Amino acid sequence: MRRIAITGGIGSGKTAVTNYLQSLGYPVVDADESLTRVTQPGSPTLEILQDAFGPAVINSDGSYNRAFVSHLVFSDDSARGRLNSITHRAIGIDIIEKLAELEDAVVFVAIPLFRPAHREMFELSEAWAIVAPVEIAVDRLVQRRGMIESEARSRIASQISNEERIRICEVSIDNSATLDMLQRKVDETLLQRDLHV
Repeated sequence: MRRIAITGGIGSGKTAVTNYLQSLGYPVVDADESLTRVTQPGSPTLEILQDAFGPAVINSDGSYNRAFVSHLVFSDDSARGRLNSITHRAIGIDIIEKLAELEDAVVFVAIPLFRPAHREMFELSEAWAIVAPVEIAVDRLVQRRGMIESEARSRIASQISNEERIRICEVSIDNSATLDMLQRKVDETLLQRDLHV
């Protein structure tokens, strides 16, 4: 089995890539979906988050208030560190469990906050960075997610740079143009890497 990480900063288009890969028949294990699973109402992880950040972490229906926590930590390095220390282990365990259920020849793992330690943790063959210039990413966040420009820039600045992502990944795919062009680049990369469903 070849396991390949897909990573990219906010507004880069990594979700567009994983959606396209799924449409081609490739299985994708997504860290964001893992977060949803490990923060289900009543879960141990959600209780720990409530202890760390207060009752506002939980919505009135018992679900995880991810928007509140994201806003709380994105400009606070200490709070973000506490959040990551709580969620990353639970997410990692969930990803490992999901990977163990798959027998496909090629599996993609969507990891927004990819770091070299994930290679051994998830037995990855390689990693692909989806990158877009900052100005394009800002425009996407403003136009598609309704963020104000200053928040979009702060979110991008709080993450590692495109240059660092490219340095730690075997493949980089530029997503500064249209969705059609992005999909063509993914097709070309699949062909170059000899990856077949």
